[in-house]
Amino acid sequence: MWKKKWPEDFKTYVDQACRAAEEFVNIYYETMDKRRRALTRLYLDKATLIWNGNVVSGLDALNNFFDALPSSEFQVNMLDCQPVHEQATQSQTTVLVVTSGTVKFDGNKQHYFNQNFLLTAQSTPNNTVWKIASDCFRFQDWAST
Repeated sequence: MWKKKWPEDFKTYVDQACRAAEEFVNIYYETMDKRRRALTRLYLDKATLIWNGNVVSGLDALNNFFDALPSSEFQVNMLDCQPVHEQATQSQTTVLVVTSGTVKFDGNKQHYFNQNFLLTAQSTPNNTVWKIASDCFRFQDWAST
């Protein structure tokens, strides 16, 4: 049984997580498509990306990886999210975000994709910023056959 402090109104907690996820997804994919050099600012220093089974860890490796990708046009068709209980994340405020949609790289054919993010809240004196702790991207090409 969980003993940690879920807010009295769990729906409020879920709604806050969903608002954060929606805002994050808009920022992430716009940055990926239009300002890719700034993308690693959305990641924790020791974040891990799994891209179609290939592991990329740390900001330097992420920068190199994103620099090597061709230009993109992402279209998110589905977004889902849920708060992750603090007991499972060492008392970090964490949200699981799941997206799917389509992407075209450098004018090539469209691919279906699925992407999962674990976001953690990083508090500063003035606000809270959500950072990616883990990111898993996978093409879903089987869906187009």
